[in-house]
Amino acid sequence: MTDFRLTEKQRTLRETARTFAEEELAPTAARRDEEELFDREIFTKMGKLGFAALLRPGCRDKDALNYTDFAMVIEELARCCCASAVCLFPHMITQSSIHRFGTAEQKKRYLEKLGTGAFLGAFAMTEADAGSDAASLQTSALKEGGSYVLNGKKVFCTNGGEADLYLVMARTDPEGRHRGISSILVEKDTPGLHFGKKEKKMGIRSNPTRELLFQECVVPASQLLGQEGEGFKIAMIGMNEPRLFSAAASVGLGRAALEHAVEYSRKRVQFGKPIAEFQALQFMMAEMSAQLESARLLTWCAADHLDNESPLATKYAALAKFFASDMAMRVTTQGVQIFGGYGYMKDYPMERFMRDAKIGQIFDGTNEVQKTIVARALLG
Repeated sequence: MTDFRLTEKQRTLRETARTFAEEELAPTAARRDEEELFDREIFTKMGKLGFAALLRPGCRDKDALNYTDFAMVIEELARCCCASAVCLFPHMITQSSIHRFGTAEQKKRYLEKLGTGAFLGAFAMTEADAGSDAASLQTSALKEGGSYVLNGKKVFCTNGGEADLYLVMARTDPEGRHRGISSILVEKDTPGLHFGKKEKKMGIRSNPTRELLFQECVVPASQLLGQEGEGFKIAMIGMNEPRLFSAAASVGLGRAALEHAVEYSRKRVQFGKPIAEFQALQFMMAEMSAQLESARLLTWCAADHLDNESPLATKYAALAKFFASDMAMRVTTQGVQIFGGYGYMKDYPMERFMRDAKIGQIFDGTNEVQKTIVARALLG
């Protein structure tokens, strides 16, 4: 049975993340959202606090932070600015994939830079015709001598254009379906890598999402991560992490919405008394609290399975992802309702919370995909 009581170390970590989020993220979150501004200095500061290098599979010591620790950090960051938390998702999958499958030279070249925040990582798999059906991707990486030549286009790349290192899924075997996909590390300044349009999004607007265009992009063969044909496996193993992070971010958003709703309900007076005294709103906030606490416990349970390398880790990461993101959508929508007309205005953060929450049901595998994963685990 998982012990959910926090250690002194975890309480200190949570307080550090909370203080950073409240002092560094919250004051500028609305402006950065409005201007669609990615502030690299924020990521640099997260790196200095150790938030860019929390997970090092296979090389943890007794003082290393685990998945449960990181889930708490993500919750605190997302509570104040979800977009700032989201930039860590692809960064960490890039880093952990190199830890698991990289050569000694790749680890030496990239892990310290990624871990300290000197490098920002990104994960490039999605294409216009290959979203949930990732095995149908068509970006090619053909071997020519001692290099791979990449051609194709990726879409919806989180951290696109800002990241220094891209973990790219490309087809090395045109006939191989998922077994024909390989993972290739591509640095930002590689000739032939170009950045397309910056997407105009509903939410997480201060996190950049761009197209990646590969036009005769020549990459040394030494940048292959793992073996040819292992790319799909590498991606699927790594996907447990962003699904957990997405769940934790959803918990942070739900918590922000509930906290703001409670505070507002105490101050807002209608019919001669605070709206907090109306039973209908009391019941609504009680339900919001129950949904939030349930999602957090399921997220921590999933984190515990990942920490212990449980065979149930994939199932629980999928459970946490779809349950928590559905919770965040419901709770932020209810938060807007409690604020009434003011909740619909940008003068208050509630509408931003609701816009940010929606992506949790879509990215890192839609919730329908997550339910399929859980059903397969149940049915065998």
